[in-house]
Amino acid sequence: KVKILSGIATVFVEVIRGIPLMVQLIFWYFAFPAVIQGLGTQFNIVSLQTFKTNAVAMAIIGLTICYSAYMSEVYRAGIQSISKGQMEAARSLGMNYFQSMRYVILPQAVRVILPPVGNEFITLLKDSSLVSVVAVADMTRKGREFMAANFDPFQTWIMIGLLYLVMTLLAGRLVAFLVCRYKLDR
Repeated sequence: KVKILSGIATVFVEVIRGIPLMVQLIFWYFAFPAVIQGLGTQFNIVSLQTFKTNAVAMAIIGLTICYSAYMSEVYRAGIQSISKGQMEAARSLGMNYFQSMRYVILPQAVRVILPPVGNEFITLLKDSSLVSVVAVADMTRKGREFMAANFDPFQTWIMIGLLYLVMTLLAGRLVAFLVCRYKLDR
């Protein structure tokens, strides 16, 4: 209900969701350190002028920021899917807004959002292969290194593909188990 916070959140979500993940990862690895170094030069702060980035940390920041925008939309939709009467009932029982959200709305919303959260997790797992473009030694990068050393692209990429497939199938089964476990009759 706070207009400025709502506006900032809306702009954040729209901008982050509108920019491809690979562009965001490249920004965090190459452009962000340049911005920090520029600020160091501007304000004559030596520690910022010599700022060096950590590839793994920048990849984690990039993935986190990108998927936080997607997840915020999943949670927003889940909360909005709960009938307004639920909030009114909780408030009529004497609960304040935060108690109503904690004890009434969010437990119902979690059941609704569990499948899309699982899908986002699986997509994040697959998109983690993109961090290889910013010098993070993930499976994709190790596969490229192995292929370059052994000149065997077919077996290398079949194995990498199978490893991602196994991880996503296991994650999918876990999500399906959780959905069945927490699914209650409406």
